[in-house]
Amino acid sequence: MSDTNSQVAASAEIRARIDTATPHSARFWNYFVGGKDNYEVDREIGEQIKEIFPGLVDVALTSRLFLGRAVRHLVREQGIRQFLDIGTGLPTADNTHEVAQRAAPDARIVYVDNDPIVLTHANALLTSTPEGRTAYLDADLYAPDTVLEAAAGTLDFSRPIALIILNTLGHVADYDQARDLVRQLMAGLPSGSYLVISDSTATSEGMIAASNAYNASGATPYYVREVEEIAGFFEGLELVAPGIAQVPSWRPDPDAPSTAAVDAYCGVGRKP
Repeated sequence: MSDTNSQVAASAEIRARIDTATPHSARFWNYFVGGKDNYEVDREIGEQIKEIFPGLVDVALTSRLFLGRAVRHLVREQGIRQFLDIGTGLPTADNTHEVAQRAAPDARIVYVDNDPIVLTHANALLTSTPEGRTAYLDADLYAPDTVLEAAAGTLDFSRPIALIILNTLGHVADYDQARDLVRQLMAGLPSGSYLVISDSTATSEGMIAASNAYNASGATPYYVREVEEIAGFFEGLELVAPGIAQVPSWRPDPDAPSTAAVDAYCGVGRKP
């Protein structure tokens, strides 16, 4: 089979894996941040949840802004030039590689997701400066050893790496399992590496109701956790000030307008 025929067959196989009849977390989140890569079923549950808890839109938007601030801080203040972004989601504006390479053109980024809808858009995540490099892995959070081994094809594991897991760990139902996955991933990274996490939290009745409605829709469930559980992911790491914080409150841009509190917490921690 020719390379062209192989690519066509692969594309057809990927498209066949996409379920347009059931809401999907990446497409749902894409709708909330103003993207166009979603289907009617995603918009319908999105509108239902807006009625239940309009604040979830603020969680989506402020989480995206947190990503930019965290990446800029790590590049400019900590000298990080390598990023492993797991649970990438659909490309939007200011993806990890765009933010990082804007500040440091030689930055290298590996995106990881195992979702067919994300895979179809992977080329948008593979642009890079001439000095840097980006790669996309069709891999699974539940296979940390596989992720680390594959990422080593792009990243230099003798130098610090920032592991980014945003709004993804909530899909792991068992908290102890989620912590163990984070531990395994961080164990494979060198000293001086960083962990960046944000997730929705069970800090209001509205957020809990929104989570229940989303989970009842047939989509892959997302479980909101206590703030203390978010902090637990950083056990053994040195938290960067201000520590575990509401997403808009983590090193806010001085000139940005103030943002109302949201039911999502985040943190950045350094591996000693």
